[in-house]
Amino acid sequence: MNRGFYYACNGMILNQRKLDCIGNNLTNMTTPGYKRDTIITQRFNEQMILVKHREELSGTFAQTYVDNSYTDLQQGTFEYTNTPFDVAINGDVYFNINSYTGEQMLTRNGQWELDGEGYLCLSNSGRILGENGEIYLGNKDFTIDNDGVIYQDGQVVDKLLLSYIDPEGNVDKFGANMFTSVQAGAVPEGTQYQIIQGAYERSNIDVNYEMTMMMNANRIYEASSSLAKLLDSMNQKSTSLCKI
Repeated sequence: MNRGFYYACNGMILNQRKLDCIGNNLTNMTTPGYKRDTIITQRFNEQMILVKHREELSGTFAQTYVDNSYTDLQQGTFEYTNTPFDVAINGDVYFNINSYTGEQMLTRNGQWELDGEGYLCLSNSGRILGENGEIYLGNKDFTIDNDGVIYQDGQVVDKLLLSYIDPEGNVDKFGANMFTSVQAGAVPEGTQYQIIQGAYERSNIDVNYEMTMMMNANRIYEASSSLAKLLDSMNQKSTSLCKI
């Protein structure tokens, strides 16, 4: 009987965490540069719950738990705006930001602006970094070529500082669309990428897929909840019969 409770409660906990993850993805489906998260599950060693000297009677119970979350780095689609402050990357490289917390972060969010001192920045996050440091423009008249070189009045101002992360690599999120990664490094020679001024990258959320996964997780959660209620009722009846 108690093992049934374990199954039911395990199903509720696991799928509640899946629902939380999916809900966060859907909340950020319009956030530029957002990368979807997915839950990674593992199983405890079955031998951990065997009753000593009663293996032939007790059987096994494979407990599943949430081990970690994984960020899908697949590229999102582009929204073309023809606005010079919207910048996108086609490829597996990332912009670098000197965040307001003092840490250097990575992002695919290319919706930029000028701060009060004339530096190119990502609103409420930090200043965009070039190979020579924070990028000072002073005014809105600038262009960026496909390699990330920034020009004003025909003169080179700086080149965007870009970092490479393997598309199968791991990242740690900071906020909705900034990342840190121990695997990030200089762009390897021969890596193909293109900087596109006048466009920004949308999130990589597939709404139909997320909704399907949400319905599946919700059904399993409800089934597990119903099972827990049924087992509780059976347990109460068994207890009352033992008292007679």
